[in-house]
Formats: sequence, structure tokens, C-alpha cells
Amino acid sequence: MARRPLPRLPISATDRIARTRELARTAADNATDVLHPLITISRGLRLLAAAGLRKWADTPKERRGPTLFLAAVCVLGVGLAPYGPLLALITLMGVAAWRGRERTPARTGPTEAETTRLQALYDALVPYFSVPEDPSPLFAHGGEWAKTFSDHRFDGGGRLTRLRVTYPAYFTDGEAEARARIEQLLHAKSGRGREYLFDWDEEGNQLLMSVLSPLPTTVAAQRFVTAPGELVLGFTDPGAVQRTVPVVDGEETRDAPPVVWRTGPRSTEPHLLAVGHPGSGTTSLLRSIALQALTQGDVLIVEGSGTGEYACLTGRTGVLAVECGLAGALASLEWAAHETERRLITANRARQAGHPAPEDTRRPLYVLVDRPSVFSHLAAADGRTDPQQLLQVPLRHGRAVHVTVVVADQFDSLEFLSETVRTHTRARAVLGPATPAQVESVLGAPPHTTPTSEVPPGRGYARMGTGGVLRLQVPATPDPYDDATSEAHRQAVLELLPERQITPDEQRAEDERRAADPRTEPVAEPLTDPLPEPLVEPLAEPLPEPAPEPAASARPRPATTPVPAEG
Repeated sequence: MARRPLPRLPISATDRIARTRELARTAADNATDVLHPLITISRGLRLLAAAGLRKWADTPKERRGPTLFLAAVCVLGVGLAPYGPLLALITLMGVAAWRGRERTPARTGPTEAETTRLQALYDALVPYFSVPEDPSPLFAHGGEWAKTFSDHRFDGGGRLTRLRVTYPAYFTDGEAEARARIEQLLHAKSGRGREYLFDWDEEGNQLLMSVLSPLPTTVAAQRFVTAPGELVLGFTDPGAVQRTVPVVDGEETRDAPPVVWRTGPRSTEPHLLAVGHPGSGTTSLLRSIALQALTQGDVLIVEGSGTGEYACLTGRTGVLAVECGLAGALASLEWAAHETERRLITANRARQAGHPAPEDTRRPLYVLVDRPSVFSHLAAADGRTDPQQLLQVPLRHGRAVHVTVVVADQFDSLEFLSETVRTHTRARAVLGPATPAQVESVLGAPPHTTPTSEVPPGRGYARMGTGGVLRLQVPATPDPYDDATSEAHRQAVLELLPERQITPDEQRAEDERRAADPRTEPVAEPLTDPLPEPLVEPLAEPLPEPAPEPAASARPRPATTPVPAEG
């Protein structure tokens, strides 16, 4: 008895097509696996041929003949060599296989997490960049970020480091408050703790946000390549200034963009005001200025804190005095005022007579006053003259006779600075952590970046007159007598200090030692040498009687030892 065939399941046309596609895909995958070496070599040969054609097109016409002759000689040499053609073919196939290998394609778009961050930032900007009357808004709820965001970059942690935003033309980008709201939002959404730079292109309706790298803090005090009358306050971002100076950074030498302050008669900002919080680096800035100024002229230091931060400069050549007490500060500043008047009168009479200004009126004099508000309080309590009143003459008229005043104080004492000090100190510096409002109150313009809450000492902003606001990092110039100072920074400061002068007491002790032992070598001559002859003829009219301080034409007296502030 014959067996009945099993019933077949009906196969539809769709199932046939699907099965056919699966068989074709399987056959293609198998063929690709089998022919993969051949495909790789073919791809490599195509890349080599394209590179050869580009090389031939770039070759000048006068060099193509020698190139062809050299190639023919090489082919002939390979053909005549034993096993030459075989080795050449194997080498060509190997190079083609290497060039045609599959490479991991580079990621061209943002990841899923980065896309989510960009979309969240887009949604946050919708209320600021959209109005109900706009028929086709760039920013709308539920819109796509791709049409407004471009040039976006992320760091390893997935945070934005660069972003270009295209905003509508009706946004009031000319108002500081509107721009500040956008900057604050981008700063908060992109990650705090970093310093952002916002570049507004008002003509193209674009905003470029970029994260600035921290300024290096490894540059220590050293001799900088500057012109006479120029002082380096610190260093800023590359591209912010139009010059660089060579600096020694650790064990290497590199070019760094400096913030240069120009002093002297042709300076439009002859005096400087530095403001900061305790520990922000204003004293280090004044110490750095003093070390640079000693290579050009004389320095008079008045310290209101009374902590002996400038003790390393006491008794050095060119340092007229280092005063820490109220009496010494008043005497020194009164002498500076009389010296400024004397220089003005002498230079004026020389010009009237048709002669150049005498040499003693052209030697720079730098008056560094650290925390004058402390002396103002002590003077008011003691019924004496406010030291800031004695700075009026050097501040008003010092530029014409090479007298420069540098004042440093703290934010909590800023209101106690006199109007004269505020008006005539057109070069400004703000150091340490500060809010944008505090920076604007000192510099007269808001910072161009977002200040951070934690910064190293000496980090801040600087502005010369009506110029732009620059980021600033002061060279590391600590007190070499401080135990917390590193050995490298201590030696850097000590190498810049001038030679120490011999006081009369030290000379007397040296004379006694020489009398006891005649073989002792003599030391540098004391400060009690006869005064040099004046450089100009005596004035017909007597000048105001100066305070008992050394005149510029006389040898400066030894600097006083720092003592605690009075009161």
C-alpha cells in the first residue's frame, strides 16, 4: 500500500522574497569573507595610485623628465636583479594591504550624552532667544539644537569647552544686562569652576563661548627683556597682547605674552593701583615691581601692614627707605613730595635756560605704598596728617619728573582711599577671587571672562587706562625670608636683590676688626662718604625745607628696620 505524501504548507510570495534576500545576504557575507584579502589589496592599490597621481600633478614640469628617468632606472634595476620582479610584487602587495586595511572611523558627531546636554542647553535658551511674534523662531520649545549650535567641543568629562550659538537678530545684544544673563546661563549649564570667554559677534548674530586654560603659575621673578621705563606686571593669554618676552619657566625657556606697564613722562598711566583680598598677591606684585624698578632708579617703600614683607630690601643699593611705622612713613612721604617739587623747579629752570633737564631729575623714583589706609586710620587717631595727602604732589605732578607711585590696598579698605589716589592711578590691577561687580568697581569695566571662586595667588585682571581688560598672573615673588617659601623661588628673589650697603655701625665694627688684625681685607666704603658735587648750579631762590630724608642728589641713607605698625 503506497504512503501518502505529507501535506505542504502554503508559501506566500512575501515569504519567498524574504527567504531569497536572506540567501543572497548570506552568500554576499561568505563571498566578502573569502575575498576580503583581495578587496583589501585592491583598496590599497587604488589609494597608492591616487597618491602617485597627486604626487605627479604636484611635480613641476621641469622636474618630470628626471623623475621619469630615475623611475625607469629603478624598474630596470629591479628587473635585472635575481628574483627582483617577485620581490617587487610581494612588496607592492604588502604595502597595498597595509594601506587598504580597515580603520576605525573617526567619530564626527556628538555622543548620546553630549546630544542630551546640547538639547538641554537649547531648551534653557528658548525663553531668552524667542518671542511670540516670531513666525519662524530659531529657538522654540521642542525645536532642534542643530540649527543654532555649531563648532561644539567637549572634554574628557563630557563638559562643553567650546560652542558657537546663532541667535535671532532681534535679541538686544547691545545691552550689557541682556548679555550678562546669557553668559550666566551658559556658565551655569556648561559647568562651574572654569573660566569662560564670551566673544559676541553683533554683526553676525553669533556668540562664541570657549573655556580658557589656566594661566601658568610656574614663572618666577627674573630679569625681563623690557625697554627703559617698562615694568612687567605679569603674564596673560596668548593673542591678548602684541608682544612676547623670553622667560625661564622651570628648566626651559619659552616666549610668554606679558602685561607691560609703561611709566615716565610719556606714559598715559603713570601710577598704579592694585586691589585684592588678604593673600591675593598684591604684596608680591609690589615686591616684583620693586625688584624691576631697582635696575632703573631708586625705590622708596612704605608698608602699612607692619609685617616686614619688604625686609629683604632693607639696606640694599637703590632702596632709599623701608618704613613700617607712622612717623617714618610721614617723613618719607613728605620727603617724596618735596623731592617732586624740587625736581619740577630744577627741570623748569633748566628748560627756561635752554638746557636739558639735570640728571638727578631724570633718574626714576618709585614710591611704593602698601596699605595706606592703615596709616590713615593711625594718623586720624593720633591727630597727624593723613599720609595720602602727602601723595597728592607725586600723583599730580610726578609723571613729568620721573616719579611713579604704586598703591596697594584691600577691598575692605577701598572706601578709605582718597579721591586723589583714585583719580590719578589710571593703571589698575585686581588680584584674587572677586565678583564681576568688584572687578568693575576697580577697573571701570567688567571682566571679559567669568571669574572663578578659587584662584592661586597673583591671579586676577589688569587694565591700563581705557584699554581692554586682561587676565593677569603675577610672577612668583615671595618673601625670601619666609619659611614657607620654596627654595627655588627663594633663590630666584635673592639673585635679583642688589648688593647690601654698609651702615656706619657695621663700618665701625669692621674698623675695630681691622685694627685688631691689619691683614683683614677692606669692605665696601660706608654710607658716610662726602656728598657728591651737585649736578646743576644752586638755585637763586631757596626751596621749601625738605623733611629730614635724603635728597636725590645725595647718597641715600640706610633703610630702616621694619617694626610693627603703631597704634
